[in-house]
Amino acid sequence: MNRDLTNYRKSYEKSMLLEENLPNSPWLLFSDWFKEVEDSGGVEETNAMTVTTIGLDGFPKSRVVLLKHYDENGFVFYTNHKSEKGKAIAHNNKVCLSFFWPNLERQVIIKGEVEKIGQEASAEYFKSRPRGSQLGAWASNQSNVIQSREILEKQLKSLENKYRNKEIPKPPFWGGYRVKPISIEFWQGRANRLHDRIRFSSRKNQWQIDRLSP
Repeated sequence: MNRDLTNYRKSYEKSMLLEENLPNSPWLLFSDWFKEVEDSGGVEETNAMTVTTIGLDGFPKSRVVLLKHYDENGFVFYTNHKSEKGKAIAHNNKVCLSFFWPNLERQVIIKGEVEKIGQEASAEYFKSRPRGSQLGAWASNQSNVIQSREILEKQLKSLENKYRNKEIPKPPFWGGYRVKPISIEFWQGRANRLHDRIRFSSRKNQWQIDRLSP
């Protein structure tokens, strides 16, 4: 198989990111960008983000998860603590998050350190999930090899019977992570590949703002 993609080109000309328009806090800019993407209607899941971890094998691995909360304390997502990403985080809590919003020609790239959120907050969020998603958290031994799809379906059916007309508790191995950023980079596509890249870096409880060459 041999496919030439050299003619895949696009000129980015929808917006700009200039210092005179920047807020002092990256959280304000992130919130503004997030809302603009939501309001544009051009992205199905605005909160979809790529999480990159360093695995136990020493290799980086990226996968898409859903952002469920953000504030000035960090970015929160939920997963199985015994999954591949959960084990990677336990081994090395330094991760990278990235958002790609092609309709507005924007990226946000976040480097940070991860901590688990409290069990109470995780349980509260778990209650808000659809019942099928709650059962799925119990049914899946996430990241482990299984012999067939049928095994997974049988496990789900067994759990449906077990918890019929009952509240489904949060699994003890499932919960939230908060990524506390040390840097947040905002990337705005520009013409001629001279993109705007503005990085906020945490320095002694203040944010240092730098423009990066594209």
